[in-house]
Amino acid sequence: MIVCIAEKPSVAKDIAKVLGANRSADGYMEGNGYQVTWTFGHLCELKEPHEYNSQWKYWSLGSLPMIPPRFGIRLKPDKGVERQFQVISSLMQNAEAIINCGDAGQEGELIQRWVMQLAGARCPVQRLWISSLTEEAIREGFHNLKDQSHYQSLYEAGLMRAIGDWTLGMNATRLYTLKYRSNDRSRDNSQVLSIGRVQTPTLALIVRRQREIENFVPTTYWVLTTMYRDTVFNVIMDEDGKEDEKQEVAVEQTKARTPKGFSTKEEGEAVLAIIKDLPFVIRKIEKKKGKEAPPRLFDLTSLQVECNRKFGFSADQTLQLVQSLYEKKVSTYPRVDTTFLPDDVYPKCGQIMNGLQEYFPLMERIKGQKLRKDRKFFDNSKVTDHHAIIPTGQAAIGLTESEKKVFDLIARRFIGIFYPDCLFETTTVTGEVGDIGFRTTGKHITDPAWKILWTTSTGSALDGNAAIREKTSEEKTLPEFVRGESGPHVPDLAEKQTTPPKPYTEATLLRAMETAGRMVENEELRDALKENGIGRPSTRAAIIETLFRRRYIRKERTSLWATPTGVELIGIIHEDLLKSAELTGIWERKLRLIEQQKYDAHMFLDELKQMVSDIVMEVMRDNSNRHISITEETKQKSKKK
Repeated sequence: MIVCIAEKPSVAKDIAKVLGANRSADGYMEGNGYQVTWTFGHLCELKEPHEYNSQWKYWSLGSLPMIPPRFGIRLKPDKGVERQFQVISSLMQNAEAIINCGDAGQEGELIQRWVMQLAGARCPVQRLWISSLTEEAIREGFHNLKDQSHYQSLYEAGLMRAIGDWTLGMNATRLYTLKYRSNDRSRDNSQVLSIGRVQTPTLALIVRRQREIENFVPTTYWVLTTMYRDTVFNVIMDEDGKEDEKQEVAVEQTKARTPKGFSTKEEGEAVLAIIKDLPFVIRKIEKKKGKEAPPRLFDLTSLQVECNRKFGFSADQTLQLVQSLYEKKVSTYPRVDTTFLPDDVYPKCGQIMNGLQEYFPLMERIKGQKLRKDRKFFDNSKVTDHHAIIPTGQAAIGLTESEKKVFDLIARRFIGIFYPDCLFETTTVTGEVGDIGFRTTGKHITDPAWKILWTTSTGSALDGNAAIREKTSEEKTLPEFVRGESGPHVPDLAEKQTTPPKPYTEATLLRAMETAGRMVENEELRDALKENGIGRPSTRAAIIETLFRRRYIRKERTSLWATPTGVELIGIIHEDLLKSAELTGIWERKLRLIEQQKYDAHMFLDELKQMVSDIVMEVMRDNSNRHISITEETKQKSKKK
């Protein structure tokens, strides 16, 4: 018999159906020469400290650092897990071959390899690697099985990630809890001060932003505008926050300015006095044509960002929804970090489009045309294990309302990449009042092209976000001005204040994690920074949930705030390696390089051990007698999450 092992019972059933294994048994399905069984995600885990050394059962500073000479795995202590593992082990002992059908990613590889190791499997092992669960994809995958040695570096990267998280987490958590937890008996001292390779730098991002907000001192400034022919014109300022040279000569007294306007009311009033009785004259009219490409396809992070922004879904909620869409065979594998498709997907796109019958009204513009193939979306060099999240072309039936909303986003993005670029015309009008320059800009969309996808309802039940369909509010139409025309105007000097940075939401925090704390809008730059992002797309949602569970952060509406304990914890950590998003991102990149066979796993392990030993020594030398305690305020606010 050939034993196939999937990661979930539902996936195992889909595979069994394709293979003809239709007889149900206890913990597996059988038929046509196959036995198809399953795990429930992680059946195995790294051993607990006391299983390496009995003295490590008790928390003491003297036992640190805890670094086992060799790491081992164990079965999770759960009766259901133990029962299913016995089924798997029995099947594998008698198997002539095994096919690893786990999720096609680093974590899926690790989960199934550990089970096979603990079961003592000795027969040849092949790997099924698929990006969707449609029958066609499964059949194609079984025709292209590869020996598991092809994925050895993927397993090593996953193993190093698990060992790294265990070594740093176990040692740093015990170290900080024993060293800094409050000894005040009147307080609740039961909370462990949890430290994690990804969770602590993520918490540090939130605390840093919170401090910036708390320490922010607003600056008052004054902005000069004028109204001419029902159009607001803004005074022209150069990059240094000053008017151009011509205006400086005219208004010598207005020297000190903020980047947005005048730093004192008197300066603004001096200019206002000069221009209020003079006519407004149009000096220049410039028109430029431009185009805007359709938005990128979704990777997991960008989908989580969009769902949080539009629907208020948490990162974890979006992950669960898109995972369900994958298991319902209507969208492809979700735990991806690329927004591109490989060239070999292009020939299948027509068939996928034909399967999106509910969206036919949105395809009228491109109906009967050869589908566009743009390098902005199809690029083999930008795709590794999996491509961007797209529909499979299967009928999207039986979806919940929330699943419909997520699927609608995915479907529209996919259709959009085959649309022409949006065309627009930008008009810049420059005027003068005396020697003071003013400017306004208008934008007119001449061909919305792909933008109609976000302004048009399909009229179907799948149109999950029709109620909040985006409008073309970016348009700003100007009157027809003529160079040299002039007339009266109404100037205005408005008092403004600089504003503090905004607190993180789950959407902006996910972006910050993806780019190691650097907030960038440019998609190409963001792609480059992904190499040093903290965490993986599949784990970032869980990290945020862990921070809530540890009572380190709380949520007020959509904003994320650190609790007093979270703030104190980051304040007490001086080791940059524990709280720096940039340094953690560098470590994350080494794990990616291990996967790409460009970095040695043993070297990573040696660096890890040295780093943990250095952190322990550094903290042990701290004689400041500082302490952290969980407060009732933290408990109450964390419950509001």
